[in-house]
Amino acid sequence: MAVSRALRRLLRIRDLEEEQCRLALESAVSELHRLEQALVSMGERNRQGRRLIEASAHSGELRDRLAGIEEMHASDRYAAILGPRIAEMQIDVVELRQAFISKRVERRQAETLIQETEARDAVETGRRDQQGLDDWYRNRMHREELLAKSSENSQANSEAEIHRPMGSELETESAEGQD
Repeated sequence: MAVSRALRRLLRIRDLEEEQCRLALESAVSELHRLEQALVSMGERNRQGRRLIEASAHSGELRDRLAGIEEMHASDRYAAILGPRIAEMQIDVVELRQAFISKRVERRQAETLIQETEARDAVETGRRDQQGLDDWYRNRMHREELLAKSSENSQANSEAEIHRPMGSELETESAEGQD
């Protein structure tokens, strides 16, 4: 039984769905990395604020101290906002990864089904081909046996006619004439 068009179409659909899930997963992972990188940069911003405060302590500049304090507060606020977003994105990534794996399994199941059907078809074709060869060989052997028997019979008939006495030919002719 050949692989149906519907089964091939199902494989194509599964392949497209897997590709879409893969792209969505890559996008979510990229967004998660961007958010994590933003959190790292907020940590760097906080350290810069601390350095400004330290520098203002040595120089006595009030503006640097205020700028440093503001940098630290701003980085803390952004970090507070980024924390829940990162956690949410991590959950999304896990869900998308599970969906991607599920679609991959579905595609592989369809591929396996098609491969098994093609393998069965190949085995069946091989059996039919072998059966045809076996039949051809048996017919050939049978023909050779018939030809051998036929040639033996004709040879035996020829020898019988050669060794038959002359009178028996007359008897055969007279028996034929009476019919």
